[in-house]
Amino acid sequence: MKLLKAGPSPFVRKVLVTLHETGLMDQVEMVQVTASPLDPDSKLTSANPVGKVPALVRDEGPTLYDSRVICRYLDHVAGTKLYPQARIWDTLTLEATADGILEAAVLMVYEGRFRPENLRYDPWIEGQWAKVTRALAALEGRWMSHLNGPLDAGQIACACALGYLDFRHADRPWRAAHPALAEWEAGFKARDSMIATRPE
Repeated sequence: MKLLKAGPSPFVRKVLVTLHETGLMDQVEMVQVTASPLDPDSKLTSANPVGKVPALVRDEGPTLYDSRVICRYLDHVAGTKLYPQARIWDTLTLEATADGILEAAVLMVYEGRFRPENLRYDPWIEGQWAKVTRALAALEGRWMSHLNGPLDAGQIACACALGYLDFRHADRPWRAAHPALAEWEAGFKARDSMIATRPE
């Protein structure tokens, strides 16, 4: 299998953490591509027509994307139960919440990186951050018991989302308003899989 990846993508990091946690890391070749929304790599668009990373090129069967599909596939291959049937809807909803944080946070980065300065729209940027703050409040208010339970894909997604906020939006601190979430994140990021995939 080949994993198409680009830069410090938090969606790629979700897959890398999952590879570490499932013990499949040595079965996947890493392929660096360019994933600019303005000029994506042809290797990427031939694998994923949307032109986004990650994409998992399999030896048999079509290429898989996006990160949620890939993570679930890897868990199925390894049989590690990161998507436990007993709490599958909670796990999937938690993962979707974390991915929503990431989507909004990445769009904020893209606004500054790809849109000309005179065309940037601050209310739109703040609207994206409002999605993040609502999701963080939901994690703190609704999901702490799940986060503190047995390891699953929802926890991995949340840890990667919080790590990305620190990496790209350090000027918008989130911990003071969410002490329980901050305490959980401090423990989870000490896992070997998180240390090995920490963005530079």
